[in-house]
Amino acid sequence: MKKLILASVSALALLGVAACSDSGTGTDNTTTQSTNPPANEQPMKPASPDASKPAEPAPATNPAPAAPAQ
Repeated sequence: MKKLILASVSALALLGVAACSDSGTGTDNTTTQSTNPPANEQPMKPASPDASKPAEPAPATNPAPAAPAQ
């Protein structure tokens, strides 16, 4: 039982030290920047009105009638 209590106290102490530790200077010198697309890419244009229409779906075939219930 003493080992369990000692392990719990040690774990809490370790978490306390980790939470309160300082990384040194206290400031973060990293920055983020947005990226710009390459200059040779053109924005998309809407489709022209004379663009081909989508294909028509295949006509439905009439299945054989089901046998009447007896």
